[in-house]
Amino acid sequence: MKKLLDIASRIVGLRGPSPLFTKLTAFALRFWKFALTTPGRLLVGALLLSGAIGSVSISMPLYHLFFALAGATGSALVFGFIARPRGVQMDVRIPQNFTAGEEATLHFTLLNNGRLPVFDVSPAAPNAPSSILFGDIAPFALLRPGESKSVEFTVNPQRRGLFGPVRFRAFSTFPFNLFFVVGGKRHTSSFLVYPAFHPLLSINLSVGRRFQPGGIALTSNTGESPEYTGNREYRYGDPISRIDFRAWARLAAPAVREYQEEYFCRVALVLDTFVPRQPKTDPEGHRELEAAISLCAATADVLARGEYVIDLFAAGPELYVFRAGRRTAHFENVLEILACLDPCTEDPFDTVTPPLLDELATITTLICVFLDWDETRAELVRAAKESGCAVKLIVVRDSPTSMPLEEEDMAQYSTEEITSGGMEIL
Repeated sequence: MKKLLDIASRIVGLRGPSPLFTKLTAFALRFWKFALTTPGRLLVGALLLSGAIGSVSISMPLYHLFFALAGATGSALVFGFIARPRGVQMDVRIPQNFTAGEEATLHFTLLNNGRLPVFDVSPAAPNAPSSILFGDIAPFALLRPGESKSVEFTVNPQRRGLFGPVRFRAFSTFPFNLFFVVGGKRHTSSFLVYPAFHPLLSINLSVGRRFQPGGIALTSNTGESPEYTGNREYRYGDPISRIDFRAWARLAAPAVREYQEEYFCRVALVLDTFVPRQPKTDPEGHRELEAAISLCAATADVLARGEYVIDLFAAGPELYVFRAGRRTAHFENVLEILACLDPCTEDPFDTVTPPLLDELATITTLICVFLDWDETRAELVRAAKESGCAVKLIVVRDSPTSMPLEEEDMAQYSTEEITSGGMEIL
């Protein structure tokens, strides 16, 4: 008897941690969250309540209700398992990327490859994160063997980031709309959600040109002060003004001059992701950091429209150094990096400052998007100015900064000013 009590105590976790009890609890939570519809939760709740009350005394007639509900539940499980959509094949078309706060459309095609018809079938993603809101979809009442039907519904991601893998499965609620019975092959996909931002009309910058030793590979052919590098044979479409007639006469074949662009306007965009440790975190994330990322995306959008080479330095758990502009990369690549940035709980400026100082000799303008203004950040700005860079400082913060902003090229914006879309010129 003592041994039986000891085993029972370990199962419920009264004597030390119980792996079996933990697994049973996790299974019950998954079953309640993913396997039950809203009527099914009401039925199971009534079943448990009637069972608990009816077990007190057999003189109470509630145990009749318990057995009736248990019979309905068992019948739904048995018939649902027999008629599950085991032969349903699903084809999913998902956009390559999403934007936080904007609705997108997913396209599904269900094909019944089985020999039996399928009832009340629809696609669903049981493990989708809570920040991705899926629209309602009406199930197909009947899907005959060999028949295919298409459906589309909306999805609205609330936060930026890379989510996945999200598993899509075909589910059936037949016969009583109490349980989600899964069947068919799964389709796995990931969601890349770009940060939301309001486009800016322009940005006030002190721009100029600096010498780039060796030029920058893959830049566009539009530039200033081209450097002569040599000759090559003429190709169809080459500008007539670049034909070298002396080389043509010497080689007895048309030849053109080649130039290399070595003077560019390089803009370094430094994003601060340092968020000190806090006892409680906002469930929507760090509002100031999200606003700073949104402003950084809007700034990169303005710069990408011009003839700038953009260097993105994002100081986080890891240092991201990325170059875009003038055909070296696309603006979407900048958004991909911004979408995956995580907050940093330790001061990263000891990490970001050395590689940035190595690039300051060729950088024209430095745009700093900070979350605060203190001595470590001021040291970075002083080093940039000493190297001859023009600096534009932006602090995204709702409360006062640690050190006062004294210079004219410094500005502080609140999260409300950035997220409301009222800013047009930075």
